[in-house]
Amino acid sequence: MSEQAISRFPVPELKDLPVDIREKILAVQEKAGFVPNVFLTLAHRPDEFRAFFAYHDALMEKNEGLTKAEREMIVVATSGANECLYCVVAHGAILRIRAKNPRVADQVATNYRKAEITPRQRAMLDFAMKVALAAATVDEADFAVLREHGFSEADIWDIGAIAAFFAMSNRLANLSSMRPNDEFYLMGRLPKV
Repeated sequence: MSEQAISRFPVPELKDLPVDIREKILAVQEKAGFVPNVFLTLAHRPDEFRAFFAYHDALMEKNEGLTKAEREMIVVATSGANECLYCVVAHGAILRIRAKNPRVADQVATNYRKAEITPRQRAMLDFAMKVALAAATVDEADFAVLREHGFSEADIWDIGAIAAFFAMSNRLANLSSMRPNDEFYLMGRLPKV
């Protein structure tokens, strides 16, 4: 277990948080069995916490368009490129579980071009990486490639919006030296007994 601080910024006590934030954190804890450190790190700025998680949930919890595993692939690939330890570890765990593949997260974080993914998913990640790292160079040809792979305009928006949102998230995690929870490292690596 790590003794490193969760964040270089203040981490409030649950009892000191506004009721809505405390309830959200406790609901996550009940579902996951622990509190992901991102919730505690962002809780010291309640308005920003609410805005962050409202947009996160709007992008990541949809049940139409991209699969939840594909959404996590975008996060893991772009977070790897942005050198965000927290997001690669945390979302890598979620990706392993949602994809039901213990290898895919490490592959996508390191080099998605060599990963066990479909050509369609590779095109999705090519676009996401361009948005995350060189958004000013996105042009109509990039959209055309995605359309050729069957992505709708709504899907294309989601790919870009997830890449953009997590580019910000990656920067906040690096700014705060957010530490990944130890629990994330083993999640989804071995089949449940």
